[in-house]
Amino acid sequence: MKEIKLIVNGKSYELTIQPWRTLLEVIREDLKLTGTKEGCGLGECGACTVIMDGRAVNSCLVLAAEADCKQITTIEGLSDGDKLHPIQKAFVDHGGLQCGFCTPGVILSAKALLDKNPSPGQDEIRRGIAGNFCRCTGYTKIIESIVAAAKSARGE
Repeated sequence: MKEIKLIVNGKSYELTIQPWRTLLEVIREDLKLTGTKEGCGLGECGACTVIMDGRAVNSCLVLAAEADCKQITTIEGLSDGDKLHPIQKAFVDHGGLQCGFCTPGVILSAKALLDKNPSPGQDEIRRGIAGNFCRCTGYTKIIESIVAAAKSARGE
């Protein structure tokens, strides 16, 4: 057993875990934050994407022990109560989601990208979400949503 401290969505959690458990397992099972989805479990689909210390990561590939004392943001940490984060609102307003399974991971990848570059071009957006698979949308509406979120953040 290993004792760790996770800082998730600004809240500190002290946990005792088995050392082989993934961050995804701990987030979903122990913290009950089920917005982070398990898709493939192999780091191929991006459904489990969270932001860890400013970087989008596949939480299925990160051991929870590796996240000790790191700042982690899940989809639940973006909204402010009932008020959606501007990226979430852009996805709703511009049809960037359909079934919604991939949406949390895509939104967090987009947030990590926009935090680094508030004015990305479409090619940079495509690269920024390249690790997130969506079987429903064809990505056009996702990219439009991210462009709209970037413009909104810049006051355009």
